[in-house]
Amino acid sequence: MTAAVPHGAAPPAGASATDDPVGSGLLTFAGVLLVLVGALNALDGISAIAGSHVFIGDAHFVFGDLLAWGWVMLVLAVAQLGAAYGVLALRAQWARWAGVVVLVLNAFAQMSFVPSYPVWSLTIIAIDVVAIYALTAYATPGRWGPARSEQPPAPGGDT
Repeated sequence: MTAAVPHGAAPPAGASATDDPVGSGLLTFAGVLLVLVGALNALDGISAIAGSHVFIGDAHFVFGDLLAWGWVMLVLAVAQLGAAYGVLALRAQWARWAGVVVLVLNAFAQMSFVPSYPVWSLTIIAIDVVAIYALTAYATPGRWGPARSEQPPAPGGDT
């Protein structure tokens, strides 16, 4: 049986980031959102490449056309699914940051895609923001400096 660790305290020696239920839950949530956004972007990209009629027909883009943005969405989808694999299966730190980069790029790409499908693009941007939060909110204990319990007390605090 494992003992409870107070919030902000360092985990016991030999424990990994996945032993922390809060961190593990946030990483799993972020990984699932990456899979969701990757799948939705794949559908979006394939629909745009195939010339589907779900998009606004007379949309004007700053640069490129619907076909070009379809390929951009498809490439982003592959990158998101790769980052999701790294987050869910490998629990790799690099995958978390790769996921953040890909999600930020996706949010910007979706802003460019708004003229062709506004509601869809804004929904994906909202999911991107939540996924970025989930990837960045939890810091692996021991990797980002001392735990809160190891920090000196604030001046004027209890001694």
